[in-house]
Amino acid sequence: MTKPRLLLVDDDALIGESLSFALARDYDVARAEDRASAVAVLREGLRPDVALIDLGLPPVAHLPNEGFKLIGDLLAHAPQVRIVVLTGQNEESNARRARALGAADFVPKPCEPDVLRKALKRALESTDLERRGGEAREAFTLIGDSPPLRRLRSQIDLYAASSFPALIEGESGSGKERVASALHHLSARSREPFLALNCAAISPSLVEPTLFGYAKGAFTGAQQAKSGYFEDAGEGTLFLDEIGELPGDLQAKLLRVLENGEYQRVGETQTRVSRARVVAATNRDLREEVRAGRFRSDLYHRLSVFELDVPALRELGEDRLRLLDHYRAIYAAKTGAAPFELDPRARARWLGYGFPGNVRELRNIVIRLTTKYAGYTVGEAELEPELAPAAELARPADPVERARAELLSGAPFSLDNVLRGVEQAYLDAALAIANGNMSQAAKLLGVSRTTLYGRLEAAGRSGAKMGPSDPGEARG
Repeated sequence: MTKPRLLLVDDDALIGESLSFALARDYDVARAEDRASAVAVLREGLRPDVALIDLGLPPVAHLPNEGFKLIGDLLAHAPQVRIVVLTGQNEESNARRARALGAADFVPKPCEPDVLRKALKRALESTDLERRGGEAREAFTLIGDSPPLRRLRSQIDLYAASSFPALIEGESGSGKERVASALHHLSARSREPFLALNCAAISPSLVEPTLFGYAKGAFTGAQQAKSGYFEDAGEGTLFLDEIGELPGDLQAKLLRVLENGEYQRVGETQTRVSRARVVAATNRDLREEVRAGRFRSDLYHRLSVFELDVPALRELGEDRLRLLDHYRAIYAAKTGAAPFELDPRARARWLGYGFPGNVRELRNIVIRLTTKYAGYTVGEAELEPELAPAAELARPADPVERARAELLSGAPFSLDNVLRGVEQAYLDAALAIANGNMSQAAKLLGVSRTTLYGRLEAAGRSGAKMGPSDPGEARG
C-alpha cells in the first residue's frame, strides 16, 4: 500500500534527520527547515496527508509566530491535511492557539518515538473519519437557523439561478467554499462540474496555465497540451478562493474572461470561450485592497455583481450548539462510539466562546472530544483546554476601551507587565519584518543596534549577542 505523505518542518537538522529516519518505515517523508521552504514545497505540488511541524521557526525561532502562520499556510494549500505540532514551546496557551488555528494535536518536546507515532496515527484516523463522514455529499448544506444564516440562505436562493459572477466575503474557516457549492448545486448548473482553485495555494507562475491551460512546448516541461480550469469547468461553476492573492497581470486576463468569456491557452493564439460561472471568495477587504492599488477596481466591480457575506461563527448564537450536535452525530456514527455530552456549565462555555477559527475550529474540537470522551459527559474543565486562550479572542479595537475593559474585569493587573508586553510585541514585529536582520530591525524601531540588543537581553532573549552577523555588517 502507498505510504501516507508526511511533511516534516523543523529548523534543527539533527531532529529532522532523526525523525525522518524513525518515521520512514511508515511514511513518505518530505522535509523543510522553515516556513518559506515548506510553502515552496507545497506550491510545487506536494499534498501531505499529515504534517509534523515545530512552532519556533526562523527568522524568529525563539517565538511561535512563524509556526502559527505555517498552520494557516498548510490549510490553505492542502485543506485536508492533519497537522501535529511537535515543539519545545509547549506552553498551554500555545497548544490551545495551535488547535484553534487548525492543528489536530500538540506534542511537547522531547517526545518518545512511540508517542509521536500514536499522535500521527490519531491524526490520520481523524482524516479517514471525515472522508467516511460523507461531508462531500452535504458540502452545500448550511447548518443553523440564526438570523444571519437565514439571510445568507435567502441570498443563496436568490442568486443561485443567475449566471453572473458572485463574490463571497468572510473570515478564514467560516465556510465560504460551502456557500459557493450551494450556489452551484441549487442552480441549473448542478449537473455540470464544480471546480475550486485556491489562488493563495499555487505559485504565481503557475496560475495562468492552471486557469487557462497551455499548448505543447509553451514552457519547459509542457510536453503535451493541457486544458485549464476554465475549460474543464464547462458550463459549471469555477470557484476562485482567496481571489485577493491573484497577481496583477492575471487580474487583467481574468477581467477579459468575465467581460466576454474569451481566453487563450498559454502558448496559443486561438481564442477560446468559457461558459462557466465564476464565484470568487476572499477573507480580505477588497475595497481596501482597491484603495491601496493592490486589486483592480474594474475587476472588483465585475466580480461583485452579487455579494454574499458569510458571518463569523461568533455571530451565530445558538447555531454553535446546532453545529455541535451536527458534527457530534456524524463522527460518533462513523466511529461506532456513543456521542459525548456537555454538562450545563460546558454548554454555557461553548455558547460564550468566540471560535476564532470559525466552523473549521468547531469541527476539530468535536473530533478531539469524540476521540477522548466518547460516551462520557464533558465538563468545563475538560472542555477548556480545547479552546483558544481568552487573550486570542477579539478585544475592543479602541485602546482606551480595551484598557477600561481590562481594569474593570477584576482580573489581576500589572502595568509593568503590560508595558513589557507591548515592548516585546514591537521587538518581535520588527525582527519578523526584517527577517532577523538586527540592523534593519533597529532602524524600524528608531533605536541603535546596541540599544536593540540591550532590550532583547533585558527581555531574557537568548542569542542576543553583538557581532557582524547581518549582511554587510562588517563593512559598516
